[in-house]
Amino acid sequence: MHEPAWIQAALERHERGLIRYAARLTGDRELARELTQEVFLRLCEAERSAVEPKLAAWLYAACRNAALDHGRRTARRGRVESSSMDEHQGGSSALEELETRDESARVRAQIERLPQKQREALHLRFAGGLSYREIAEVTGDTLGNVSWLIHAGLKTLRERLGASALDGRA
Repeated sequence: MHEPAWIQAALERHERGLIRYAARLTGDRELARELTQEVFLRLCEAERSAVEPKLAAWLYAACRNAALDHGRRTARRGRVESSSMDEHQGGSSALEELETRDESARVRAQIERLPQKQREALHLRFAGGLSYREIAEVTGDTLGNVSWLIHAGLKTLRERLGASALDGRA
C-alpha cells in the first residue's frame, strides 16, 4: 500500500545521506542518485509496518546491496573520490570558507586512507546518523566489531590529524 506522506518524509530525511553513501561505495555520483531512486522505489513496495521501526538501517542496507549488486553486474573496480556535497553557509568570509574547505579536504583525505570497513562504519555513523546497532544490520558485522571499527578509525584519525581537527565533528 502506497503512503505518499510517509514515503515523502523518508525521502526528505534520508535521500541526501543515501546519495553520499552510494557515491562513496560506487565512486560515481550519478550512479549513486540512480541507486538511491531504486532504494526508494523498493521502499514504496515494502510493507510499512515491517520497515518503519528500522527505517534508516533498512534504507542504508538496501542502498549498500544495490551498490554491491551493481558492482557485481558491471565488474567495475576502482574508486573515485566523490565530489563534496557540503553546502557553504552564506555570510562566511572567503578566507574562512577556504580554511574550512582546506580542513575538510584534509580530513577526507585521511578518512580515505583508512581501511574500507572503518571508512564505511564512520560514514554510516557520522554522515548517515545511524546507531551502532543499525550499522551492524547494514554491514552484517557484529555490534562489537562495529564499535571497534569506529573506535579504531577515530583513534587513527586523531593521531593523524591531531585531536583538535576532530573536535566538534565526531
